[in-house]
Amino acid sequence: MARVHNFSAGPAALPEAVLRQAQAEMLEWNGVGASIVEISHRSAEFMEVAARAEADLRTLLSIPDDHAVLFLAGGATTQQALLALNFADPGQAVDYVVTGHWSKTAIKEVKPYVNVHVAASSEAGGFTDIPPRDTWQLRADAAYVHITANETIHGVEFRDTPQVGKVPLFADFSSSIASEPLDVSKYGLIYAGAQKNLGPVGVAVVIIRRDLLERTGQPRAEIFDYRAHVARDSMLNTPPTWNWYLAGLMFRWMLDQGGVSEFARRSAAKSQLVYGAIDSSGGFYRNQVVPAARSRMNIPFFLPDETLTARFVSQSKAAGLIGLKGHKAVGGLRASLYNALPVSDAQALVDFMREFQQRNG
Repeated sequence: MARVHNFSAGPAALPEAVLRQAQAEMLEWNGVGASIVEISHRSAEFMEVAARAEADLRTLLSIPDDHAVLFLAGGATTQQALLALNFADPGQAVDYVVTGHWSKTAIKEVKPYVNVHVAASSEAGGFTDIPPRDTWQLRADAAYVHITANETIHGVEFRDTPQVGKVPLFADFSSSIASEPLDVSKYGLIYAGAQKNLGPVGVAVVIIRRDLLERTGQPRAEIFDYRAHVARDSMLNTPPTWNWYLAGLMFRWMLDQGGVSEFARRSAAKSQLVYGAIDSSGGFYRNQVVPAARSRMNIPFFLPDETLTARFVSQSKAAGLIGLKGHKAVGGLRASLYNALPVSDAQALVDFMREFQQRNG
């Protein structure tokens, strides 16, 4: 069996060690005589899996006790809709900072419920930068301020936590969570689909400052109420147990590898390799993001024409590098360098990029 170098933007690569453990445990797990996907989520055995996953995630991210942790079905887009329902009154003001495709999606999901105010946007410049903090027009009566910490498609990343005053800061961390140390206490809420940096598709992590759960929010079914999920330890309904278990294996693997400080080092090394190849190519490869806002996780880049782009995608796949075709919203190419991707894979991509330029430049 030959595993490829996987640069997919999500679902993304998982560590081979995690996949092999899951494979070994798939048919019969932990002496119970059945697979982990066959036992009750309310059994003592699975409750132990769930408790350990939360404990490991709390350790990995240094999550304080005054923040609750949820593991929920679905992805980040579902959470985007739930933010307004749980934390804002009908028609109440909310502030959104728009830095790319997923920021705009987040606004679309809450527009039916609240008065959305775009406090700042980099759309006019093609989403190649973060709007300077002193240009943000925040409102004191906003229910919350929302940012997308890393834009998966446009390759723009917040490198510092913005100061927003007394209004709680909410953030979509789907594509950069656990890739470097993070002060969770500065956020009212963090949410992330697991399928990029934390595990498989189908489960989302939500980290909520507990005092915010006292807000009334809007009329909603119990299944859409974060308070109900917190009260039932993410088991209000049957959770995605396999996905939760696999995410737990990922958390343990990351801790064993050295935790977020080690993944910050790897992220820096991987992104520096790829950006170095782009910047030293004499314009053959181009990245349009302002260097200070460049993402460590997702690197979109462009060739001189579409013919070369199609050739790059085809030949890179033949060489064992997959997932490099850019998103349809922007075109070009994109390398996603998530936590499970080894530094050696980034080096393999750089080697291919240089060889491709020599053949086609």
